[in-house]
Amino acid sequence: MVQQKLVLLLFSLFLTAFHKHALADQIWSTKQLHILEALWIGSLTDLGVDPSNKFSKDPIAVNLGHRIFFDKRFSGDGKVSCASCHQPLRAFTDGLPLAKGMGQSTRNTPTIIGTTYSPWFFWNGRADSQWSQALQPMEAPSEHGGARTGFAKIIYEDATYRSLYEKLFGVMPDISDKNKFPPKAAPTGAIQTRTAWEAMTTKNQKKVTGIFVNIGKAIASYEGLMIPGPSRFDNYVDSLLSGKIVTDDQILTAEEIAGLKIFIGKGACTQCHNGPLLTNNEFHNIGLPIADISEDEEGRTRGAPIVKESEFNCLGQHSDAKIKDCAELNFIKLKGSSLLGSFKTPTLRSLNMTAPYMHNGQFATLDSVLNHYNQAPDAMIGKSDVLPLELTTKELDQLRSFLLSLDSYINVDPRYLLKP
Repeated sequence: MVQQKLVLLLFSLFLTAFHKHALADQIWSTKQLHILEALWIGSLTDLGVDPSNKFSKDPIAVNLGHRIFFDKRFSGDGKVSCASCHQPLRAFTDGLPLAKGMGQSTRNTPTIIGTTYSPWFFWNGRADSQWSQALQPMEAPSEHGGARTGFAKIIYEDATYRSLYEKLFGVMPDISDKNKFPPKAAPTGAIQTRTAWEAMTTKNQKKVTGIFVNIGKAIASYEGLMIPGPSRFDNYVDSLLSGKIVTDDQILTAEEIAGLKIFIGKGACTQCHNGPLLTNNEFHNIGLPIADISEDEEGRTRGAPIVKESEFNCLGQHSDAKIKDCAELNFIKLKGSSLLGSFKTPTLRSLNMTAPYMHNGQFATLDSVLNHYNQAPDAMIGKSDVLPLELTTKELDQLRSFLLSLDSYINVDPRYLLKP
């Protein structure tokens, strides 16, 4: 009797397993499963240390960067921090069409989640590392609006900052002399700020810039912790790959699964939104509506030469990388019609928390984004890369439902999401 029950149990388990795999085969082809696996967050590998920032995994650098990220003293008016625009509870965005710091910017705030994997930063890719990206807003008049001598003095004069800094980077140079190191001097910004910088000796300028660069590397070390956790989509793919296929509504609904099929199929979304971070980190012209056709709307056409010439790029004197580590910069495309009006592909993860969308915050809702792709109007500058999707209303609803399944937590110790 016991043996008979055991046989029946094994047969039942076999039928269950067979049913699960048969169901998976009915829903997804082998090719589709490979695509889903490539989009799965479990495919994300550890990058290791950033070659251009040898401190990128150092816990002291993380601690220092964490403190600076939330500190409003690192701005011209003492009212703006990195966290003012990159708010943790909004997936490190701000909910505004255009970012607002000391003034009004011309760009929507992108999330920093997962950007440690990106070879390019800013919407036009004018920086090639997280640390060099972190430096530019600090001296931009409409953002932090500060100056590097002032930032260096905060580190120098604050006991906690100075202790952490010196443990990491070595003894700070003496920058206490206000005549040699004025409180507001930088090579960019207002004329008074630039004049004060030009009055400094080259040697003293290098001392300050060295501290400024290290501030950027500390911020990048902190930001590098922000990696997306698994979404319901990832849990669904994990179930598929492990053979634990479940019935509809347990992980993804039938509506969401239909949207996923569109996403990897007729929607052609994975042409740009691919890989586990759902971005190819490249630049595309998608025919967005723009209010003013200006140099600022040239996109990659403008960004590529800037990063190539930047003193803070991968090949620059402040980078810790070797020439072989800078392949993206070595082979950067600087010219071509495809660059005009092209902007960086954003991640789709936690999409529900990062509205408004696009580089100018043109679209307030996800429905507006999908309608744009469905119609694909001609570009106002350059040539659009996209063709009309011509999806039905039902298909658009299904695609939207799937995209909303991409929300997830940030896979980091919660204390790093709060001001220290």
